Amino acid sequence: MNHSCSPKKQKPMLTDIFLPASAAAHPDFAESAKSNVVKNVFLVSPDNTSTVSLPSNEKMKLLEASEVLTGTKFLRAVAAAAESPYLFLSLSTHEIIPSHRCWERMLQTAEATGAEMVYCDRNDSHGAHPCIDYTAGALRDDFDFGSLVLIRTESLREFLHSTPTPRFRYAGWYALRLFLSRKGIIFHLPEILYTEIETDHRASGEKQFDYVNPANRDVQIEMEQTVTRHLDDIGALIDTSDYKTPDFNEQDFDVEATVVIPVKNREKTIRDAVESALSQKTDFKYNVIVVDNHSNDNTGIILEQIVEKMNGQGRNDALIRIVPQRNDLGI
Repeated sequence: MNHSCSPKKQKPMLTDIFLPASAAAHPDFAESAKSNVVKNVFLVSPDNTSTVSLPSNEKMKLLEASEVLTGTKFLRAVAAAAESPYLFLSLSTHEIIPSHRCWERMLQTAEATGAEMVYCDRNDSHGAHPCIDYTAGALRDDFDFGSLVLIRTESLREFLHSTPTPRFRYAGWYALRLFLSRKGIIFHLPEILYTEIETDHRASGEKQFDYVNPANRDVQIEMEQTVTRHLDDIGALIDTSDYKTPDFNEQDFDVEATVVIPVKNREKTIRDAVESALSQKTDFKYNVIVVDNHSNDNTGIILEQIVEKMNGQGRNDALIRIVPQRNDLGI
C-alpha cells in the first residue's frame, strides 16, 4: 500500500523593518507591513518619539533614537531591538510606498545570493530611478543605495562587536557598509520594488557641493577616518614613509599646482567651489582653471566676475576660464 505525504511547508524567512516614522506615513506602508514575512516594524522619531501616533497594527512599535540615524549609537539600538535574521533599514525621512511583495523579493534575493546586503531600484517623483551596481572598491560615502536596504542582523552585530569597536556620530552607516563589503557581497537587485517621495527639492547641482559646507566638516572628518580604517583593513592603505620630497626646481613652470574644475550650468554652486579653491593658503603659486562646457545660465558671468576680482587683487591668471571650441565634448 503506497502512502504519499505532502512536503512540509517551509516557514517564511522573517525580517524586521527600521525606519523614521515619517517614512512610514503612507497608508499603503502599513498595509504592506501585514506581510507574513514582516515580524516587527520599528518607527523612529529622533526629535520626540512620544509624538508618533502608531497605526492600528500590532507589528508597529516605537524605537527611541536620541542621535542621528547614521551614527553607531542608533545602529546599536537597532541591533538590540531586532528579533529576526534579517532587517530592512531606511535612514531617509522620505516617504516609502512598498510595491507588491517588496519584502519577499528582497528576502528571496538575500537567501539566493548569500549577500550581506541587498538594495533595489525605485520610483521617485521623476519616474523610474535605477541604481548602479555596487562594485568591489567603491568608496564614496554617498553611494546611492536608495532609501531601503536589507542586511543580515548577525552581520550588524558582528560589526558592532568588531575591534576596534566603532564609535561614530555620523559615519556609522558608512563604516557598516564598508564592513559588509569586506565580509561578503553587496547585491543590486535591478527591480523597482518601492516608490520614494522625496522631500529635498533642491536641484542636483545644489546637493552636489554639500560637502564644502563648513557645517559639515565634522561629518567629513569621520568619513575620512572611516575610509582610512577600511583601506588599512584590506591592505590598500598607502605607506607614505618612503615618499621623497619632489624637486620643484626640476623644471620651470609658472605655477606649482593647478586645480581643474569642469562645469556646466552650476550658477548656484560655482562661486563657492572656485572661491574655496582660490582661498587656500600656500607658500607656492597655484591657479584654478574652470572648463566651462558652454553654460547657458549665469555660470560664465559669475566666473568673469571672479576673474575681475582676482585681477583687482593683483592675482592675474589666478582663475582661467576655458570654453571649448567644440560643444559636443560633454563635461
